[in-house]
Parts: sequence; C-alpha cells; structure tokens
Amino acid sequence: MEVVLPSRDYRQAKVKPDHAEQFDRLIMAAATVRLMDFDHANREAYEAANTAVLDSIDELVTVWDGRPGTGSGGTAEVVADARERGLPVTIVWPESAARG
Repeated sequence: MEVVLPSRDYRQAKVKPDHAEQFDRLIMAAATVRLMDFDHANREAYEAANTAVLDSIDELVTVWDGRPGTGSGGTAEVVADARERGLPVTIVWPESAARG
C-alpha cells in the first residue's frame, strides 16, 4: 500500500482525533508514504496529490458516494480525471455507508 499525503499538516488539520490512531496504523502499514510539498491541506495540495496518484497507477479504486464535487481536488474530480486518462475506475460505496 502506498499513501500520498497532500500536505505536511494533513494529520493535524484533517484527521479527527477519534480517527488518529487508525490513521497512524495505516501510515505505519504503508510500504511507501509520499508527502506532497505543501505546508497546508488545501485544494492545490489535493490536486497535486491526485495527479501524483494518477501518474503512478494502473487502476483507481475509490470510496465515493457518486455525488458531484465542490471544486477541484476532490473525489469526483479525481474519478473524472482517471476516466479521461482511460484508467479503469472501481467505485466502492457500501449500501449502509453514509457521510458523517
């Protein structure tokens, strides 16, 4: 598993305290962690992370509810970009899943 973090402050800025332990376990389990060269988690950082991911994969598997995006850098946009590149896209969204 490879993890691409969009910014140096991602954990502090975006990971909820009750998810921090799980986040840390996943980071430790990753074979590779790539940290994008951004101080803050923002749209530009997410766009760069999405591009880095798409540049290095053969297929995109994503957890997504299928809703339209709210701007660049989100899941809807990375799915659209992957499809434009001709990458296979698998969307996972269990029936019981709901946005928090």
